Amino acid sequence: MAGIFSKIASGEIPSYKIAEDENFYAFLDIAPVAKGHTLVIPKKEIDYLFDIDDELYIGLQLFAKKVAIALKKAIPCQKVGVVVLGLEVPHAHIHLLPMQSEQDVNFAKPKLQLSKEEFCEIQNKIVKAFNS
Repeated sequence: MAGIFSKIASGEIPSYKIAEDENFYAFLDIAPVAKGHTLVIPKKEIDYLFDIDDELYIGLQLFAKKVAIALKKAIPCQKVGVVVLGLEVPHAHIHLLPMQSEQDVNFAKPKLQLSKEEFCEIQNKIVKAFNS
C-alpha cells in the first residue's frame, strides 16, 4: 500500500507542488515551521534516507539543491536550512527551510497556520524562481 508521500507525488492527494521530474517531487509542507518550508522526496518509496542507492541519493541531493536555490530567490532569507528527520513519515525526505536564524529550523515551535491563499502565493513565487 502506498504511503502518504507516494500518494502526494502521484497526485492522488493534492499538494502545493514546487517542482518535479521523473524521480523526485518537491512540495510545500502543510504544517510549516517557516514560510516556504518545502519537502523534497524521491518518488520511489524508501523509508530511510541512507538506504537509498547512491545514484538516487546523489540525484535527490542535486534536485534538492535546485529547489533550495529557487527557495532562496523567492523567500527573503539568509540561507536555506536542510533538515533530515525521517521519523514521522516512512518515506525518505529532505526539509528545506528559509531561515534568518537557527531558531527558524526549530521543529518544536508551533507550526504556522497559513491560508490556502498564502500557500498559493508562496508556491507561485517559488515555482516562478525554479523555472527562471
